[in-house]
Amino acid sequence: MLQLVNLSNHCSEAELIHHSADVLQAFLHHHRLDGVEMMFCGPWDARVHRQEWIHGVHLRFWPSWLDFWHGNQAELLRQFGSQAEISSLYGGPTRAEWLQVYRDNIRMAYTAGAKYVVFHVCNARMSELFDGQFCYSSREVIAATVEVINVLAEDIPKDLELLFENLWWPGLTLEDKELTAMLLDGVKHGNCGIMLDTGHLMNTNLELTTEAEGVDYILETVEKLGLYRHYIKGLHLHRSLSGQYVKENCRQAVKSAEPADIFAHIAKIDEHLPFSSPEVRRIIDYVQPRYVVHEFINKNMDEWSAKVRQQQKALQLKEEG
Repeated sequence: MLQLVNLSNHCSEAELIHHSADVLQAFLHHHRLDGVEMMFCGPWDARVHRQEWIHGVHLRFWPSWLDFWHGNQAELLRQFGSQAEISSLYGGPTRAEWLQVYRDNIRMAYTAGAKYVVFHVCNARMSELFDGQFCYSSREVIAATVEVINVLAEDIPKDLELLFENLWWPGLTLEDKELTAMLLDGVKHGNCGIMLDTGHLMNTNLELTTEAEGVDYILETVEKLGLYRHYIKGLHLHRSLSGQYVKENCRQAVKSAEPADIFAHIAKIDEHLPFSSPEVRRIIDYVQPRYVVHEFINKNMDEWSAKVRQQQKALQLKEEG
């Protein structure tokens, strides 16, 4: 089992490690971590994010993409206001240009030495993040995802593992064995699996109030997948107990919101906090993941270090070299 942390080369996270390979190396060594799961938001600089540390890459993702995929121009213009804005968001006005963004991202991941890539399976328009009235069903999201992946299949190297990540929006939630099977059995790439995001799965149950309840719910959900649970190759490990916030704040229609307000709202739902209860070890013991990614959102190195330390302690794993 490899212990990793999430990291991107976005300017904010480049500043987090002071644009320094030495700082990142010291952090990984201090916590006895094996490396990182990267997200490339721009060109890869191997001098900072060294190939030897990159075990996986989280592919770029768009929370709302089905309207673009289906060519629903009227709805896209309603949401984004102009063709220029649509093209800027998706890398161009056509499917082909959007798919090329994925192809470039996959090529960069493979060049960087990634053993796996992570693909989000979800769709939610901005307004739906607030009122919970979703236009597309999980079945429709998964069907479209299968279409996308099968177009990209020939561009994904056979030895690059494609791991689908669950979310709490329509798509792969892992609550339905049939829909999970529909995805895994439907894609042409023969080297597929699941990246189980524990916080996202907890977000599907608004009644959870403790970490122990969350662990029980995660294990019950995984068990119901039957043989498909063996597709789980890794964990994005963090906890989220935001049910009360969702009950109080996700029932009202919002016509527009600033990006900062949207991000703040999502962060209150998807908390990305470390587990503190030793109950979390039961997930590791049951799933037996190949990768455990301590996935957090961090303001500074001290906060990042404290979160990793807390979760490693809960897992009863060795930390701090």
